[in-house]
Amino acid sequence: MSRDISENYEMSFKDAQGYDVGMSDQSCNLRGKKIVLTTFGSLGDLHPFIALGIELKRRGHRPVIATHEPYREKIEGEGIAFAPVRPDLAAAEERPEFMRKVMDLRRGPEFVVREIVMPNLRASYEDILAAAEGADLLVTHTLTFVSPVIAEKMGIPWAAVALSPLVFFSALDPSVLAPMPHLNRLRVLGPGVYAALLRAGQKSVRSWSEPVRELRRELGLRKPAADPLFTGQFSPHLNLALFSHVFGEPQKDWPAKTVICGFAFHDRQGAGSGLPEELESYLSEGEPPIVFTLGSAAVMDAGLFFVESAKAAASLGRRAVLLIGRDPRNRLNSLPAGVQAFEYAPFSELFPRAAVNVHQGGVGTTGQALRAGKPMLVMPYSHDQPDNAYRIQRLGVGRAIPRVKYNAKSAAREINRLLTDRSCAERAAEVGREVRKEDGAATACDALESLLN
Repeated sequence: MSRDISENYEMSFKDAQGYDVGMSDQSCNLRGKKIVLTTFGSLGDLHPFIALGIELKRRGHRPVIATHEPYREKIEGEGIAFAPVRPDLAAAEERPEFMRKVMDLRRGPEFVVREIVMPNLRASYEDILAAAEGADLLVTHTLTFVSPVIAEKMGIPWAAVALSPLVFFSALDPSVLAPMPHLNRLRVLGPGVYAALLRAGQKSVRSWSEPVRELRRELGLRKPAADPLFTGQFSPHLNLALFSHVFGEPQKDWPAKTVICGFAFHDRQGAGSGLPEELESYLSEGEPPIVFTLGSAAVMDAGLFFVESAKAAASLGRRAVLLIGRDPRNRLNSLPAGVQAFEYAPFSELFPRAAVNVHQGGVGTTGQALRAGKPMLVMPYSHDQPDNAYRIQRLGVGRAIPRVKYNAKSAAREINRLLTDRSCAERAAEVGREVRKEDGAATACDALESLLN
């Protein structure tokens, strides 16, 4: 855990098997390349791509972020070109039943792939194809299944982005899979047995990605050797693991040409934004508070999370900050003494000033919490969140509570353990120092320029 930054930088240009993938020649003339970054999902999926776009622009390139229409203002506010991609999801996210389906522990991943992404596959293809006109390189998100198809059709290189270790479905470092959380316990049977179980599970959902294969046939492309939901999502050119080495070390069964970059951070609501003045005053008035947040997606299916969290803080006699988002259902009629609620605050500025950070385990939120160096309590919903919660506990920097068991009593019990566990606080601080050494956006852009070269 005590590697210095020069070692991290050198290692970042090894692939998952330890082979060199090439160092970026910073003196080479690579400026002015059009690089299209495609992403899909919540702010946790968007912010790393904005971080890449900002760094690419600083280096003289012409980044374009192709994603949902509601993110236009945020992206263009950073001076980055924007291209809209269907579906925009703006209206859907305001429907409670929609978010409940998205965040469902067992069925959430299936709902996102089969009910949101695949029905809009051809529309997304048309939009990203238009955005990619004249592009030198595509950088793709896990859920933008048409991006590799477009890169192959256009004959240009592409790099795949993995925002969390779960994406690699490693048998050597098994993840907690939201639809089958107990499968992780079978890791004791060894990687061979676990790999066979993974293959069986992947085969059972192969029909989910049939629309991608249909599109490829219509375009006259060769039959893919791998399922686009799994190994087929990775690029033969470059794969960027945009998370810290402390969160997931490279494994021999990861795809070749994978670079662990570190988290790529960006969390501003708008250019130049910071902590709300009222929140800044509150933080300065007393002891560090407990911070409760559900990120940008789960917060739209909060249920009683904020009610129970406020009660937990009151029972402990602790100050607390609730980040409740814009959903009016999350506003509490009254708050206990010392507890305040705000719609939004940049995690990078708030989390380091907390005593404990309580969150849903989204990888963007988790990365910020790790960097802050404070203990955390995770209440995961679905997708990569159960696995992120597992990794937090494995690191020794926090604890987790299943969503169905989260209430004032259980939350207070776990938070009190974190507040009184000196070893957890020391470990969180140590991990925070490691994460702060890394510059995920810069390392990723070095690798992208190396690929272009």
